[in-house]
Amino acid sequence: MSAQVAPARRRGLADEVADRIRDAIFDGTYAPGSQLREVELAEALGVSRGPVREALLKLEREGLVRGEWHRGTTVTSLSEVDVAELDSLRAALEQLAVGLVIDRAPGSAAVDAAVARMERAADAHEMVRCDLAFHDAIYAAAGHRRLEEAWQAIRSQVHLFLLTRIGVETDGYLAGIPAEHRQLADALRAGDREAALELFATHRQHAFDILTGRSSG
Repeated sequence: MSAQVAPARRRGLADEVADRIRDAIFDGTYAPGSQLREVELAEALGVSRGPVREALLKLEREGLVRGEWHRGTTVTSLSEVDVAELDSLRAALEQLAVGLVIDRAPGSAAVDAAVARMERAADAHEMVRCDLAFHDAIYAAAGHRRLEEAWQAIRSQVHLFLLTRIGVETDGYLAGIPAEHRQLADALRAGDREAALELFATHRQHAFDILTGRSSG
């Protein structure tokens, strides 16, 4: 397992180690529930255990891993409560972001570029990264620094949310997600606040329903 993690470029830097472990979680090397052992990670990354320990604490603050005295550190498995809380918080942030984008930058080139990248995604993990990049572009276009910081605070957990979603169901995912996001971008460009908010809510609800077993698909 540990051999699949690329060696760190700069020895002894906890942030670099955190980046490597985060990437390994996001590319599916370490699935939710996987144990992360300090000794194995230190050996694979070519660092001492100290930076690994610091990195795991950083990732725990991001919500990507959980440390328990009797189990050690594991990649976070989202509970029903986690899913519901992330969904409701994301909804609150996104409603503000969408309204601001319509007011300030309804035709954002960065949003359109993010959709174009989604249309070229080769696999589900790349699609998830493109999905996050689309929402990054939304928050950047909103022009609200604290709102963007609030998004960044939960971004890693939303990434985990989307990885969990594709772990439950991928049927039609690659084909359908770009079209959904094209609709979202078009609604923003049209400047129709009510239609845009409704489409974004439907988009979030689809993923939520899949994760909670309510999807008929």
